[in-house]
Amino acid sequence: MANTRGPAELTGRLRWSLVAAAATPMRADGSTDPDVCEAYFGQLVRGGAGGLAVAAHTGRGDRLSIATKAELVRRAATLGVPVLAGVGGSAEGPDDDLEWAAAAGAAGADALLVFPPTQTEPDAVVSHHEAIAQASGLPLVAFDLYTRAYPPETLARVLDLPDVCAFKPARLHDAIACQESIAAARSRGLLVLTGEDRMLGASLMWGAEGALIGLAAAAVQITVAAVETFAAAVHTSARDAAARFLEVSAIVDEVARVTFRPPYEGYVQRMLWLAADEGTVPAEFAVDPYRPADLDDAERDEVVRVARQCRDQVRR
Repeated sequence: MANTRGPAELTGRLRWSLVAAAATPMRADGSTDPDVCEAYFGQLVRGGAGGLAVAAHTGRGDRLSIATKAELVRRAATLGVPVLAGVGGSAEGPDDDLEWAAAAGAAGADALLVFPPTQTEPDAVVSHHEAIAQASGLPLVAFDLYTRAYPPETLARVLDLPDVCAFKPARLHDAIACQESIAAARSRGLLVLTGEDRMLGASLMWGAEGALIGLAAAAVQITVAAVETFAAAVHTSARDAAARFLEVSAIVDEVARVTFRPPYEGYVQRMLWLAADEGTVPAEFAVDPYRPADLDDAERDEVVRVARQCRDQVRR
């Protein structure tokens, strides 16, 4: 059953929250178990996530069938937090994206996170968003992704669309583009949920009022702490609150250093290593069948060691 939250209620709930871009626990053959996925989603929420992005890039949504994605959204929607469904980049093409957009709302999604389309002409980009909004009847979160970044003029047209209620910048290391896109979204009154795993603290200081990141697919308490301490610093102007935010921001940067690095597509497997170490995903399902061939399993020990240390530091 589709959720009925309007854009204003939705953005109100998402403001100053951490939306976890959840992985999709899979076996090595790519199969999933809805019960395992639901238990994992529940652990993210209990760890502090105020929303879930399901079947987004971290969840390999472009590789999953519509039936599988719909079941994941249905399971996530039982947890009482807003659910954003990733749309775009389907291997089956634009028609499959529209079919999924329509199904996502019926499954219980509150909004759609819209990936940049393969066609880059401004008119095609705008038409892509309009078609998804019409097919789904849901509000949209625009997404400026570093692998297919929008020119400023194209992004401006996307942000002006009436169905867009929020914006996720994810420019990886382009600080100038990130700052300018945040400013463009805020000038239009849009909620900005940063997707900058390697610039989380900075992008909050540049104007984001929440986060939607793959770095929260595991060790969620760390990224939740970053958003919460920044919100506390903003709302209280207390010196100790600002100092705590800077401390936590540095901790997040250390986790991001070992998880979001070349090969960058390996971050999904790295986050699943952490989820398995935490016990939120069984080892059998802590597999990314679509990981890069050059990701070295020898990285695992360092990734786990750093994340454990960082979790301990946040708890202090």
